[in-house]
Amino acid sequence: MSNNDIIKENKKSLLMNAGILAAAGLISKVIGLLYRSPLASIIGDEGNGYYGTAYEIYAIVLLISSYSIPSAMSKIISARLAVGEYKTAQRIFKCALVYVTIVGLIGSLILFLGADFLAAGRAATVLRFFAPTIFVFGFLGVLRGYFQAQRTMVPSSVSQILEQLLNAVVSVGAAYYLTGLAGYEDEHKRAMYGAIGSALGTGSGVLIALIFMLHIYLFNRKEIHKRLDGDTHQVLPDKEIYKMIILIVTPFILSTAIYNLSSSLNATLFSRILMYVRHVDESKVASMYGIFNGKSKIITSLPIALASAAASAMLPEVSALLAKGDKEAASNTISKVTKVILLIAIPSAVGLFALARPVIMILFPQRASIPEAALLLKYLAITVVFYSLSTISNAVLQGIGKVNTPVVNAFLALIVQTALLAALLLFTDLGGVALCIVTIVYSLLMCILNSMSLKKSITTNNDFKKTYVLPSIAAVVMGVLAYLSYVLMNFLIFSISKMVNAGTLADMAFKDYMYSSYFVNLFSAMVAMVLAVIVYFVVLIRIGGASESEIRRIPKAYLLINIMKKLRILK
Repeated sequence: MSNNDIIKENKKSLLMNAGILAAAGLISKVIGLLYRSPLASIIGDEGNGYYGTAYEIYAIVLLISSYSIPSAMSKIISARLAVGEYKTAQRIFKCALVYVTIVGLIGSLILFLGADFLAAGRAATVLRFFAPTIFVFGFLGVLRGYFQAQRTMVPSSVSQILEQLLNAVVSVGAAYYLTGLAGYEDEHKRAMYGAIGSALGTGSGVLIALIFMLHIYLFNRKEIHKRLDGDTHQVLPDKEIYKMIILIVTPFILSTAIYNLSSSLNATLFSRILMYVRHVDESKVASMYGIFNGKSKIITSLPIALASAAASAMLPEVSALLAKGDKEAASNTISKVTKVILLIAIPSAVGLFALARPVIMILFPQRASIPEAALLLKYLAITVVFYSLSTISNAVLQGIGKVNTPVVNAFLALIVQTALLAALLLFTDLGGVALCIVTIVYSLLMCILNSMSLKKSITTNNDFKKTYVLPSIAAVVMGVLAYLSYVLMNFLIFSISKMVNAGTLADMAFKDYMYSSYFVNLFSAMVAMVLAVIVYFVVLIRIGGASESEIRRIPKAYLLINIMKKLRILK
């Protein structure tokens, strides 16, 4: 095999592995969105608020203590495996386990003992139930990093999906059981117990993922020892290994913590300012945050996850092209990925804005919070575009070696959004809308700052009109028609229901089910969404916003193109 063939094979392997990991992350997001609906109906907006506040703080402690471990371990171990130092790689793996034992224990103790300082009110009680998960996740992180270093992403990907599946099952089951245990006399206690059940689900998911990864490691133990026996290289001393781990993990920790601090800081400021400065009742504060974080924001996370998946898959290719000095090819790759992502992100944002209320009614049909959740979703819809663009620019900046630039940009954006949120909470009564405003500002600033940084390092060949303007026009046409078709379908179904004369009791029961507000909304929304997709692509192609070949790059879009051609909607 020639050197060119080897390079091509390595590039293909990098892209495939990144794609597998990205796909697993996307599937996990879908599972995470689907189980939140039954969970919300059990624990309510107040319980969602306690869980959401506690989770955001848990996530930051996890990021600092353990979450960066897979990436760091993958980097350290893969460097040793590349030169055949299998014994040193194995020793790094064992030292990393010792490292996460110490760091994970400290993180767990901080979360448990410092819960009242980190969170306010009942959210602090929920936060304590996240403490054991911090300790367990460290070992899971090391094992994931170990196998990623072997250039096999399947174990990590499967463990991610298993983690989310058990999280979903236990969260709903434990929340249902504990709310029943709490009784019906104290609704605030029920909400807190339900949030605790969801926290237990998070821990259960991490535990099953760890068991799975341990099983994979034990299954491969013979092969691992066989490689160790054939290694004659000198093993690095433990002191050098621990120094290496700390020096490499620390930048990962700082970058991921700063970049992800926004949500945690928002949750803390929101609860503390409203409760202790504005003297708003704790249950009301929790309900407002629960609607924002547990309903509206989580819906926007799915289209953003598509951008993250594409960015993850793109990063190895961009890095490889730049390593060969082929800036033009790297620039073309960035432009193509950006265009494809915006072909998804722009209509997703418009669609969520146009059909915000129907979408909320389908996923979270609790009547009392539908108007507020729909309003917040309309505000947050625009962040889908901003976060998608900033996710891509983050990946590119990392790929060209500017790993600290997104961190600095995130820090600057964080200062602005924190000051703005404090002002809005202190001097206005916007409540959840204030959280939406600062989320929009933060995502926009990240988008602008990353774009400015990127222009200094690499030139991209984006056609502004075809990348931004024409998809936006097609999306607006789509949004208007989607909304009108939804309204029309509602009108037609309710008109038909008045004309139907039910005779038997069974007929009446069937009629009540068929024409219930939930079923009517579901059917009307599905029709509107299908029509929206067709209209968007037809308009986009007709106005020259994208060629058929470009649209076919979108996952599964070729199926829609083929159907529209058979129906002669497209030529």
